[in-house]
Amino acid sequence: MSTRRTPALSVVFDLDGTLVDSEPNYYEAGRRLLARYGAPDFTWEHHTRYIGISTRETLAALRAEYGIEAPVDELLAGQDALYLELARTSTEVFPEMRKFMERLHQEGIPMAVASGSSRAAIEAVLTGTGLGAYLTAYVSADEVAHGKPEPDVFLEAARRLDATPGDCVVLEDAAPGVTAAHAAGMRCIAVPYVASPAGDAVFTAAELTFRGGQAEFTAQAAYEWLTGARPS
Repeated sequence: MSTRRTPALSVVFDLDGTLVDSEPNYYEAGRRLLARYGAPDFTWEHHTRYIGISTRETLAALRAEYGIEAPVDELLAGQDALYLELARTSTEVFPEMRKFMERLHQEGIPMAVASGSSRAAIEAVLTGTGLGAYLTAYVSADEVAHGKPEPDVFLEAARRLDATPGDCVVLEDAAPGVTAAHAAGMRCIAVPYVASPAGDAVFTAAELTFRGGQAEFTAQAAYEWLTGARPS
């Protein structure tokens, strides 16, 4: 491993849809959960409306939409249990993202994950995929006051990295995350998970956007931009 360190640079990754393709697992867990509470018509298209929003906030919205009487904490526990069953065994890492993390790790660049998922879900994915070996820290939205698009989770990640927000670059797949990164005073590389909103003004405002999503993203292109764009 190289000991060379790129000065004044830390990288903060969103997890779901950015590092790993966990959205199919989240959708299936949500579909099963809602069916338990009498809502069997939850579709993939419906699920995509909540990509980038924390699990707790998503469930609060779905609870209101479907008129579910159970408290959010009960729904969250049920969702987490269903998701963890899937996350431990069937989470796919985007290959170029793994290459990117490996490159940053070799260069000694500190990395964190800042996710809307629960801490247990983050741990299951990072352990199951081996990505945890590259990270200095990770933060769940459950550990801060507000989820994305508020900046709390990214600011807490910077604090745990002992980094200045202006020296951090965020990788995100969803508009709420891009908004949160900028609200935190961080630059952002956007890799949209859902193709349809890739032309959204929020993505246009990102410092670097791979409009074709993971199909367009390459570790080499991201690394060249990252090291060329760092503050002097």
